[in-house]
Amino acid sequence: MQKSLRTPRQRMLMALLAEARKGKGMTQAEVAIALGKPQSFVAKYENGERRIDVVEFVDIATVLDIEPNEIFSRLRQK
Repeated sequence: MQKSLRTPRQRMLMALLAEARKGKGMTQAEVAIALGKPQSFVAKYENGERRIDVVEFVDIATVLDIEPNEIFSRLRQK
């Protein structure tokens, strides 16, 4: 199993999170404030410069009011 910022599923995860954020009408700055992180944190994971761990993922999903299993399900389909 390849562990990289450039794998297709990693890129898809970042795209899904960015899509969810935009769908909620939130800016990167708003998500960052809700997470207690700098805006660059959100920019880096959305742009594929940074991986997020499972706890960060759950926190992001909570802020975006999305079901983590929905994202996992979409990732498994690929």
